[in-house]
Amino acid sequence: MAALLLAMSDFLEPGRGPDQGGDFRVSPTLFVALAIAGFVVGTVGHLARSRALQAIGIGMIFLATLVIPVLLSVSR
Repeated sequence: MAALLLAMSDFLEPGRGPDQGGDFRVSPTLFVALAIAGFVVGTVGHLARSRALQAIGIGMIFLATLVIPVLLSVSR
């Protein structure tokens, strides 16, 4: 437990964290908009009790938070 706290303490001060070495220069607006739209679609799916809309909403959130950023990162 002490080792975990010691490792985490490096990240409490913003200047002591790892250097940002990535070349990911894409505006997050697309990802945020897609995630919000996914939450809206998923919520509508829950209210309408439509499993298809729920699945589409979950898929949109998954795309916005993992798939598209990883694909963009790998392709550059």
